[in-house]
Amino acid sequence: MGHIIAGRKSVSYKGNVDLAESKIVERAIYQPGSCSIEGMPTRLHFFHAHPAIMLRAHWHAQIEVNYVMRGSVHYRMVGHDLRLGAGQMCLFWGGQPHRMDESSDDSIYAGAHLPLVYFFRMRLPPAISAMLMGGATMLTSETDCADDRNFPRWRSWASSGDEVKAQHAVEELLLRVERMFMEPYTIISSGKECKAESASASPSLGVVRMCDFIAANFLEEIDAVDIAAAAGLHPKYAMNLFRKSTGMTLIKYVTLLRLSRAQAMLMNGNDSILQVAMDSGFGSVSAFNKAFRQIAGMPPSDFRRGVRAAAR
Repeated sequence: MGHIIAGRKSVSYKGNVDLAESKIVERAIYQPGSCSIEGMPTRLHFFHAHPAIMLRAHWHAQIEVNYVMRGSVHYRMVGHDLRLGAGQMCLFWGGQPHRMDESSDDSIYAGAHLPLVYFFRMRLPPAISAMLMGGATMLTSETDCADDRNFPRWRSWASSGDEVKAQHAVEELLLRVERMFMEPYTIISSGKECKAESASASPSLGVVRMCDFIAANFLEEIDAVDIAAAAGLHPKYAMNLFRKSTGMTLIKYVTLLRLSRAQAMLMNGNDSILQVAMDSGFGSVSAFNKAFRQIAGMPPSDFRRGVRAAAR
C-alpha cells in the first residue's frame, strides 16, 4: 500500500517504437529534437542509456517510467525534488515541467514514455491517475535482478523489427507497472490534495478511444465535439468523463500535445514563432503565446533564447 510524503518546494503504439539512447560521456547533456519525445508526444518510447542532464526543464505528454540500474540521478519536479539510486523505479506524468539536473558518472537507467492511451489500459488504483496528473511521483524500491534483465530486453525487442516481439515487450512493461502498485510504494508530492471526483474515477474504454483519436488528430482543428463523436459519446458526457479520469479537460490535453511538439521545434529549429505555432496546431500566435506561457512561464521567444544561451 502506498504512503504520501510531502516534498520540499523547488524550483499509439501502431507498430512504431522510438528509442532514446546515449553513450556514457562526461557531463552528457540531453538535447531534445524533432525525433525525441517532445516532438512526437503520442509515441511510445523505450530507452536504456546513461541519463544525460538537462539544461532546463522540459515537458512531454507521456507517463514516464524510470528504473535506475546503476548509479544515481536527481530530478527537480514541480513541487518536489527526487533522488533515485540503483534498484529504484519511479512513475510520473511528463506533462508537468521537470528536469534531471544530476546524473552520476556511472549511472545507467532504463524505462519508457507511455502515452495516455496505454496508461489507461492498465489496471491501476483509480486514484493513481489523478495524483500523477497533479504532479505526484510514484516510487518503489521493490525491484530485483529480473528488472535488470527485462528492461533492456524490452527495449531490444521493441526495436527488433519483429512485430510480435515488440508487442510482447509493451504488454510485459504494462504488467510490470501494474505490479508496482501491488507491492509497497511511496507517493512523493507537494502535499496538494486531489479532488475527490478525480480520485474516485476509473478510466474507461471511452477515454481510451478519445486518447486514440486525439493522438491521430491533435495537429488538426479538432474540438470536444469531434473527440466525443469519435468515441461515440455525447460531448458533455465525454468532457466530464475525461476530466474525472485525468484531472484535466479534453482541450487542455490537446493543447499539451501541441505544446510538446512546439517545444521541440523551438529547441532545434529556426522557424519563426508564427510557423512554429501553425505547425503545432495552433490557430494563431496569440493563442500559442498564451498557452506556452501557462506551462513554461515565459513566451516562446524567450524560451528559445534561453535554450540557445544555455547550450553555449
